[in-house]
Amino acid sequence: MFKVEKIKSGIPGLDELLYGGIPKRNIVLLSGGPGTGKTIFGQQYLYYGLQHGEPGVLVALEEHPVQIRRNMASFGWDVKKYEEEGMFAIVDAFTGGYGEAAKRERYVVRSVDDMTEFLDVVKEAIKDLKAERVVIDSVSTLYLTRPSVARAILMQLKRVLAGLGATSILVSQVSVTERGFGGPGVEHAVDGIIRLDLDEVGGELIRSLIIWKMRGTKHDMRRHPFEITDRGIVVQHNRVVRIRGDRVTFEEVKPE
Repeated sequence: MFKVEKIKSGIPGLDELLYGGIPKRNIVLLSGGPGTGKTIFGQQYLYYGLQHGEPGVLVALEEHPVQIRRNMASFGWDVKKYEEEGMFAIVDAFTGGYGEAAKRERYVVRSVDDMTEFLDVVKEAIKDLKAERVVIDSVSTLYLTRPSVARAILMQLKRVLAGLGATSILVSQVSVTERGFGGPGVEHAVDGIIRLDLDEVGGELIRSLIIWKMRGTKHDMRRHPFEITDRGIVVQHNRVVRIRGDRVTFEEVKPE
């Protein structure tokens, strides 16, 4: 029987829900509204890989690379030594190369509207590092003004990322009230979807996670609470969230 090779997520509690981890080479859409922890999730995934000898690339579309390094360091994820060792790189698709700090970046996308240039720079970084993990934060930036091309863009990215052997997370922005995944048809263009939610219930914000799909592995199909600690995201895999109107309950999961 063919055994699927899996990648540990580095998110405590998540791999239990994936029966061991994310299948290698899968392209996973990480979808959620503002404040749900998508960026932290992606950075935590990359840093865990670095600690275990797996090179990674972070494609920054919504934040300055300097700010990203600062934010990661605040969780104890100092990437400077990994950058110096050629194990980690940020692709700057945010500044367009403007500013003194941007001039020091190795991989810069001058125009995000030029999909060919964007893919070429991303490919170059992945090949140079032999990256095993890639995070793009966020793919929504690539098609926000043209949602009809969302699926086509994701298919292009999928061919590049899977072709180079990377196991990737594509961060997708949705509005607070939206229950979709961030563009028409995107759910069919990816191998997995993990949805992060922040719901107001009875005047309190509740964080929860659910795995909508994951090719190559069986997975838990219930909604689980998670928290953001000073060391990153922790998923409570042994508890299930049930939201009914303005009432929320947490139920213990019985071990299988």
